[in-house]
Amino acid sequence: MTGFARIDGAHEHRRWIWEIKSVNGRNLEARFRLPPGFDGLEPGLRKALQEKIKRGSVNASLTLYGDDSEPQYRINEAALESAIRMVKDIHLRLECAPPRAEGLLGLRGVLEPAGELESEDQRAALAAALTASFKDGVAKLAAARQTEGVAMGGVLAAQFDEVERLTNEAASMADAAPEALRARIAAQLEELLAGASVPEERLAQEAALLALKADVREELDRLATHVAAGRALLKEKEPVGRQLDFLTQEFNREANTLCSKAQDMALKRVGLDLKKTIDQLREQVQNIE
Repeated sequence: MTGFARIDGAHEHRRWIWEIKSVNGRNLEARFRLPPGFDGLEPGLRKALQEKIKRGSVNASLTLYGDDSEPQYRINEAALESAIRMVKDIHLRLECAPPRAEGLLGLRGVLEPAGELESEDQRAALAAALTASFKDGVAKLAAARQTEGVAMGGVLAAQFDEVERLTNEAASMADAAPEALRARIAAQLEELLAGASVPEERLAQEAALLALKADVREELDRLATHVAAGRALLKEKEPVGRQLDFLTQEFNREANTLCSKAQDMALKRVGLDLKKTIDQLREQVQNIE
């Protein structure tokens, strides 16, 4: 499901902005873009995200500011000197162009946030404030996704209604199928036997065998049961995306069997309409948490 949240925060001389956005995804995939020196926050942030969001591709970015409202960084001289020594060593081994300054600054650890905190307690306090702010952003994101979910619920409910309508239509056709099969067999045999009469008992046996092979009542009963299960899932308060995903697979299995068994073209067309509606349902379900 899609959603976006932006949270502004502040602690002592630091200000920050969290931006969190999500798009549809079968599983939960989270990507964090954090300033250098703050990578240690990621495990706690990931855990906080998993408590609220179960499915989707989520991207979270943190922009940190100092007192002048601009990002402040400093060069870690030790890390830079180490990188330069490595570059010189590489130049002694093979001929290549020297690195550009931005390339060296892009190495992890070379560029750090300026104004390092003086104590571990201050560092921990900032980390706690950033994490709490991130949780507020996740809650805001979850609320946005919830709003979308309400609208999606209406779409899914309408699709379940359509599956039910087509199932009932197929059931009415299936009720008339045995007699139609009997009439068709009688006509075919009469044509093959050049007008000779066919014993009623034999005709009844052949019709019964074909009707048994073409009987779709079990599939229709299961489709009706799946519709009821889907409607019940829409009323749940917990995430049901995976369950709905599995249910659409069951829908599709019954619709395929219905189409393969159908002896009447009208019934086959209803089966194809069912498959089309179920495919649309499955596409929507991928967006549900």
